[in-house]
Amino acid sequence: MLDTEQASIAPRVLSVSELNRLAKEVLEQSFPLFWVSGEISNLTRAASGHWYFSLKDAGAQVRCVMFRGRNSYLDWTPKEGDKVEARALVTLYEARGDFQLTIEFLQRAGAGALFEAFEKLKAKLQEEGLFDAAFKQKIPTHPKQIGIVTSPDAAALHDVLTTLRRRMPSIPVVIYPTPVQGKGAAGKIAKAIDTAHERNECDVLIICRGGGSMEDLWQFNEELVSRAIANCRIPTISGVGHETDFTICDFVADVRAATPTAAAELASPSRESLFNKLTQLSFQLNKTSQDTLRQRSQMLDYLARRLVSPGQQIAQQKQQLTQLAHRLSLNIKQQLLRQQNNLNQIEQNLHHLNPQAVLTRGYAFAQTKDGKIINSSAQIKAGETINLTFGVGEVEAVVSKTS
Repeated sequence: MLDTEQASIAPRVLSVSELNRLAKEVLEQSFPLFWVSGEISNLTRAASGHWYFSLKDAGAQVRCVMFRGRNSYLDWTPKEGDKVEARALVTLYEARGDFQLTIEFLQRAGAGALFEAFEKLKAKLQEEGLFDAAFKQKIPTHPKQIGIVTSPDAAALHDVLTTLRRRMPSIPVVIYPTPVQGKGAAGKIAKAIDTAHERNECDVLIICRGGGSMEDLWQFNEELVSRAIANCRIPTISGVGHETDFTICDFVADVRAATPTAAAELASPSRESLFNKLTQLSFQLNKTSQDTLRQRSQMLDYLARRLVSPGQQIAQQKQQLTQLAHRLSLNIKQQLLRQQNNLNQIEQNLHHLNPQAVLTRGYAFAQTKDGKIINSSAQIKAGETINLTFGVGEVEAVVSKTS
């Protein structure tokens, strides 16, 4: 009976898998996403792309894993001894019972404070209007001289000069040397920009340095550098860091370039591109000239067919005059002939109507002494003298009787 009771109250025996699973659940529920700082040690980058390392301080350490899907978003690669801040979840690797942190995000130690300062200054300058597009200057297409603000020893300067020589070697370059990293570098960068502004000898100013951590690039997040850029009347191009790096300098400058090399490309025209364009324009000009010459040649042929030489014009006009003279002679002859025919007709009519012709047929006409034709006996009286005209000759007669 006692054995049965003891069996009924015996504790449940957990398997190791169950124990680890329960421990995992307790840990994950007790620790939501949080930040932890420490120094990286025992860093291993697996072939799978996952990172395995430990975070340690003076008194302890904890194992960590950062899976490939998370570490691929970082724009930097941690190394042994780096002091970092990690956003993590507490978990337990059940297969081995290992307590570990799953890292969601990783940044260099102190980056949080720097980022806060970055955002604060950015908001301040933006409110003042230093980022406004209305104040941005246009980068000249064909600058006569290019200025560069950077360190003479920087790899970025070599990249910029190489790019400028490749694209347009004929453009002179003025370097305004300044340290781009270290204590007091921000003031020297600002002074170099002010010098370029005061000398006003360049058409465009490149401000550049190579990539690095946020701390390395911090000089370009300083307010005095930003105000020097805003005060500069030379169009400015910011080429600081890599494509994923952003500084306050990028927002204040007239144009932001992803890299120093990209800044050089924005500042200079491409000789090859201009040559290709010139070749194309030359081809178009030649084609247009040929087309114009062909059109003018055709027009010349057309006009030549219409053009008559002076000698030929004189000959044609002489021929026309000859034809006109001949036609005029014909017209005159025809008119004379018609006039002659009319005259003959009139002459015949006159001949037929001539009283003299009637008299030749035995008739006579009588006239009074004063020459009036007598066509009625009432015009004369007996005893008056009248003249009688015959076909041949005239006589005077005395009227003896009228009726």
